[in-house]
Amino acid sequence: MATIGRNAAVADFGWLRLSGYLAWLAWLFIHILKLIEFENRILVLFQWAWNYLTRNRSARLITGPSPLPLRPR
Repeated sequence: MATIGRNAAVADFGWLRLSGYLAWLAWLFIHILKLIEFENRILVLFQWAWNYLTRNRSARLITGPSPLPLRPR
């Protein structure tokens, strides 16, 4: 399973292949089920819903300088 973008994913279960919106919903559902506690499931579900509705992408940003300086060879 892999997400491709907003409302798009691919999933290959061996016996079933999904793509698009249905695969994206399957990805969400399976990832929520794999969380350990019920409280965590609810918290993540609300966070994902909020980010989806507000189109918040801040969780996906990696900022700052590289931790290791590049050395020329």
